[in-house]
Amino acid sequence: MSSLVSSVAWVRRGVSVRHPPKYVLDDKELERVSGLARIELEDARIELQRAHEAAKSMGKGAETEGMEDLEVDSDDDEANWVDDDEAMDVDGAPVVEDKDDLSKYNMENYDDDAEPDAIGPFSNIKGLTYYKDNEEDPYITLKEEDDNEREDLEILPTDNVLVISQLDIYVYEESQDNLYVHHDLMLPNFPLCLEWLDFPPASSSSNNDPTKSGFGNYIAVGTLDPEIEIWSLDVVEAMYPNTVLGRPDISKAHIPVPSGSGKKKKKRMKARSTEKAYHVDAVLGLSWNKVQRNLLASASADRTVKLWDLSRDPSMNGEDGSDAGAIRSFDVHKDKVQAVQWNEKNPSVLLTGSYDRTVRTFDSRSPDAGVGAFLGSDVEALRWDPWEEAGFYVSLENGLVLNYDVRNLPSNLETPSPARFTLSAHDGAASALDVNPHIRGCLATGGTDKLVKIWNVADDDSNGKKNVTLVTSRDLGVGKVFSAVFSPDDPLTLAAGGSKAKMQIWDVAANFGARKAFGAKLKEAGKVLREREEKEGGHSGVVGLASDDEGSDEED
Repeated sequence: MSSLVSSVAWVRRGVSVRHPPKYVLDDKELERVSGLARIELEDARIELQRAHEAAKSMGKGAETEGMEDLEVDSDDDEANWVDDDEAMDVDGAPVVEDKDDLSKYNMENYDDDAEPDAIGPFSNIKGLTYYKDNEEDPYITLKEEDDNEREDLEILPTDNVLVISQLDIYVYEESQDNLYVHHDLMLPNFPLCLEWLDFPPASSSSNNDPTKSGFGNYIAVGTLDPEIEIWSLDVVEAMYPNTVLGRPDISKAHIPVPSGSGKKKKKRMKARSTEKAYHVDAVLGLSWNKVQRNLLASASADRTVKLWDLSRDPSMNGEDGSDAGAIRSFDVHKDKVQAVQWNEKNPSVLLTGSYDRTVRTFDSRSPDAGVGAFLGSDVEALRWDPWEEAGFYVSLENGLVLNYDVRNLPSNLETPSPARFTLSAHDGAASALDVNPHIRGCLATGGTDKLVKIWNVADDDSNGKKNVTLVTSRDLGVGKVFSAVFSPDDPLTLAAGGSKAKMQIWDVAANFGARKAFGAKLKEAGKVLREREEKEGGHSGVVGLASDDEGSDEED
C-alpha cells in the first residue's frame, strides 16, 4: 500500500452500476493485452541498450567492452565447433561403446537452463482463463454459490463511491454512516492525481462502456510515469486500464540522461526534451471538461500542459506519435506545472499553476493571448469559483490562499497584480483546496499542519469587498492533508486524505457553528441538512474505515 493519499475523488450517487461485472479476459481483450506485453518486452530490450549507451557516455561502459569481445569470440568458437563422434563415425565400421564414456549424457551442460518457449507475464494466461467461470469448468465439481458475493458487490443508488490515489474504491453509505472498501485496482507506479469522468474513452477493450449508453464511470490517474491511465470503476478485478494516454513504447522517461562530460559522477540529470504529442515526465494534474466531454487536460513535470481527445483510439499511434497523441501542447510555464482546471462557465478556458510561482489563464484556442500573475511562492492547488465565472482561488506553499479576478490580471507578469483578498490559511503549505458547489462562498482548505478548515466568504455591501471568516477547523487524523474535496451530493460533507495513508469523511454540518454560518445560504440554494444525533461513543461527524482492531472490540 502507498504511504500516503495524494488525491481523493467522489462519484455522485446513481452513477455506478448496481451490480458491477467482473473483468472478462476474452480473445479480443487477450489480443490487446498480449500485444501490449510484447511491446513492453521490446521496450525493455531497447531501454537496456540505451541505458548501456548512456552509461558509456558517463564513462561507465568501458569495463564492459572487454566482456562483449569475449562473448563474440565464444560465439565464433561455437559456430566452428565440430562433434568428434560424428567426424569419426564411418559407414560400415562397428561402433564400440565405452562404458566409462559419459559424453552422450552431455553432463558438461547439465546445469545450463533450457530456453523457455515463451516469456512475459501474459505468455500462458489464456490457459488459466479458458473458462468464463467455474460453472463452465468441467474440472470443478463443487460449484460456488455467488449470491453472497453478488450482494457484497452491490452498490445502491443511494451510495456514494470514493476513489483514493492508490485506486482503492470505497462505498459510503450516508444513511448508515458506513464506509468500506469495495474493490481495488493495481497501478504500475506511485499515483499523484485523480480525475473522475463519465465519457467512455476510445478503446478496443471489450470491458469498455458495458452499457453502450455513451456514459460511464471512469477514473483518470496520473502517476510518476509520463502516461495517463483511465480505468473503469464499474468493472471488478480489472487487470489493465481501458486506455493509456501517451507513448510508453517511445517515451524516454526510464532512460538516464547524462549531464556533463562524463569525467565526473553527477547525480543531477538534464531536463528531458519535451514532446508535443505526449508527456515525458510525471503527470501532476488532470482536469476533465464537463461540457466538451471528450477533452481531458493534463499538467506535467515536463513543464507542459497537454490536451487529449478521448474519442481517438490511442492504440492507433504512428511512428512519430502524432496520430493519436495529445491534440494540443501548451508551453506557458518555465517550471513544473502543478495544477490545471477547466472553467465550467467558459469551457474553452484553462487555469494553470506552476512551480515557477506563476498562475496563468488562457483560452485553449489562443494560448498566446492569456493573462497571469506572479505569486511569490510555489502553487499547491487551484480552483475556479463555480459561483463566479471570472474568479478563482490558488493556494501556495507558504500557507496563503489568494483570490483573483481574471478581468484584472495583466498579460505581462512583470506588472503587479494584487489579489482581491488573501487568507493566511495554514502554518506550512496549503496543499488542499476546494470550493463548495452547493453553497456560495463556502471554501475548504487543508495543509501540512494537519488541519482542514472551512471558510465563509461573504460580500460586504458597504464597500464591495469580500468578508472572509473562519467557520471551523479540525484535525481529521489523516496526517498532513493533501486532498480535501466536497461531496457532489451533500452540501456540507467533505472527504480528506493525507500522509497517514487513510481517508476520512467529515460531516461539517455536525458543527453548530457551520449550521449557523451557512443556514441562510442553504435555504437560498434549496438545500436541507439532515439533523444527526451524536451516537454514544460515536464518530461526532467523522466517518472513517473501521480497522480490524475496532471490529474485534465491537464483537467483544
